[in-house]
Amino acid sequence: MGRSSERQIKERLNSIKEKSGRREKDVQKDFTRIEKMKVDALRKAEEMRQNAYKDINKIEKNVIQSKDLAPESKNRLRTEIARIRDEIEDKHARLRTTISETMIPAVTEQIQY
Repeated sequence: MGRSSERQIKERLNSIKEKSGRREKDVQKDFTRIEKMKVDALRKAEEMRQNAYKDINKIEKNVIQSKDLAPESKNRLRTEIARIRDEIEDKHARLRTTISETMIPAVTEQIQY
């Protein structure tokens, strides 16, 4: 009486298979969302860089065209502009690296079979 028939065992196996399939679809959806977030983050990082460069170029143009600034002041400002450009490029590179290296944490050690 307590024994399972072949049909019951197959039904349970099919149930496990279906449940596993649904879980796989959920994981794939999550992965798709993660990839979309990474693409959005890369786009934002690139926009940050482009906007900053655009603003810096406007300021640099004003410095060059300014007749009120002494040559020493212009040199100091050009040096500061170059430093800020380098900082922005470093930030952009760090962001791109961080985003591209972002992976899902390995949780396989926590799963016991």
